Amino acid sequence: MSARPRASREKTRPSIFWVLAGIVVPVVGLLARIEIVGGEKLPRKGAYVLAPNHYSEIDPLIVAVAVWRLGRAPRFMAKESLFRVPVLGWALRATGMVPVARASTASGAAQTIEASRRLVDDGRGVIVYPEGTLTRDPDLWPMRGKTGAARLALAGGLPVIPVAHWGAQQIMGRYSKKIDLWPPRKHVRLVIGDPVDLSDLRATGSQPATLTRATTRIMDAITALLASLRQETPPAERWNPAEHAQKETGRFES
Repeated sequence: MSARPRASREKTRPSIFWVLAGIVVPVVGLLARIEIVGGEKLPRKGAYVLAPNHYSEIDPLIVAVAVWRLGRAPRFMAKESLFRVPVLGWALRATGMVPVARASTASGAAQTIEASRRLVDDGRGVIVYPEGTLTRDPDLWPMRGKTGAARLALAGGLPVIPVAHWGAQQIMGRYSKKIDLWPPRKHVRLVIGDPVDLSDLRATGSQPATLTRATTRIMDAITALLASLRQETPPAERWNPAEHAQKETGRFES
């Protein structure tokens, strides 16, 4: 299904987004022809967590443009340390990006709860990559997820909307430093799925075992959507960097 008409767009989007969109949307449009399937499943109002797969350093722009086309402001979770960088920190705060600390600490967990409360109060959506970084899977399937998206959703009772996309690797390969400009306008397909049912986990949402179960459901939903896009069968077991002596942050050579 195509993107919603302009008339349905979120009226409360801050003006700075219009400035950024005036730059980013045309540039991405020169690089990609984005086809959106299931756009009606993105909530038209209210808070939500959007959980995409992540395999290219350019795919956040693809997701951001798709969300903008569907009438919502594309806000991401960003490392707390970035908010302390001059100018960048101001831009992140001005656009309503959500700071995230180490969730394994008490202060990090408290910050997640506070971030969830603000999202609910403001009726904003946030884009969270459950994998935390580019997938290490050699065939670009989603790898083992981290609990950030589940923690945020369960803390605030927010719906988790899975999304998968495919084709951005033709524009910029994983860890590539170059953008492929020929041929122009690669076809990128993006499909939005039904909310992941976490209702039975909300009562124990802060417990590690519950967060792991919730994360597994989210990653299963994303993987199923990607399998339908690729028309391929995903691996029986999700890639676990720890089992392959790989770090889960930073760049690496496959």
